[in-house]
Amino acid sequence: MDTYAEPAEPAEPERTRYDAIASGPPIRKLFRDVVADRLPGRRPPQAVMLFDAGADPCWDDRGFLADFFNEILHQDTCQPATAEGLVLLAALAGDDRIPARHRFQAVQLLFMAATVAERHLADTWPATPQHADPDSEARARDAVRALAPDLLSRWSAECPAVRLALAGLAVVFPTDRTLPALTPRLGTFTHQHPRGTDIGDHVRFVLVLAAQDESRILTATEQLTDAYWTGTARGAPTRARSLHLLAQMLTGVGTGLARPRALQ
Repeated sequence: MDTYAEPAEPAEPERTRYDAIASGPPIRKLFRDVVADRLPGRRPPQAVMLFDAGADPCWDDRGFLADFFNEILHQDTCQPATAEGLVLLAALAGDDRIPARHRFQAVQLLFMAATVAERHLADTWPATPQHADPDSEARARDAVRALAPDLLSRWSAECPAVRLALAGLAVVFPTDRTLPALTPRLGTFTHQHPRGTDIGDHVRFVLVLAAQDESRILTATEQLTDAYWTGTARGAPTRARSLHLLAQMLTGVGTGLARPRALQ
C-alpha cells in the first residue's frame, strides 16, 4: 500500500523566519543597536531579549516593548536583577536615536523603579506591601540615583516630553542644584498648560515638591487626589503619598503625549 509523505518545507520560508528572529521588529533592532554602542562590555541579563537570536518571532513593537520593560521592572515590583537592568533604560533614555516617546517611557520606568517602596507603602498603608523586597528596592533606588545626574544633564538638549519625565525624576533625588533650576525650566509648561490639564497639574505639583514644604505638599496631594486621582490613607507618610500621586500623574502625562500634537 502506498504511504503518504508530507511535502518537505521549502527552504526559503525557513530562512525568512530565521531572519525575522535574528533582526526582530524595528524597535527591538534599534534598542539593540543603541545598547551595543553604549554598553559594549558586560550587559545585564535582561539584554538577552535584545541579542538572543531565538527570541519570540511573533513580537510586534507593542508586544516587545511591554515584555522588555516588564522584564526590567516586573509588574511594578523589584527583584534581585532589577537594579542591574536599569542601566539599559538609562542607555536608551540618553540616546537621541530612540524616539522621544520611548525615551519618556525609559525615564518614567526609572522613576517607577526608584519609588517602588514608597508608592507601595502608600498604597497598602497601614499594611505591609505584599510583594515587598526591601533589599532589591534599595538597590534599584541606589542605581537610579547614580544614573540620574547624567540624564538630568541632558535637559537643555531634550524634547519637552522627556523633560516632563525628567522633572519627576529630579524631585525624587533633590539636590541644591536641581531643585532651584526646576522653576525656570518648567516656566514654559506652566504658561502653556493651565491647571486642570494633565501636564499643567503635573508640572505644578513637581514645583510644590521641589519647594520641600511638607505642609504644602500634603495640601496639594490631598486636593489633587480628591479631584482626579486615586487617593491614599491619610496616615501614610507624606512623601510616600506624594510619590504615589506623582506616579499616577506621570502615567497620565504619558498617555496624553501619545496623542498627536500633544505639546504643540
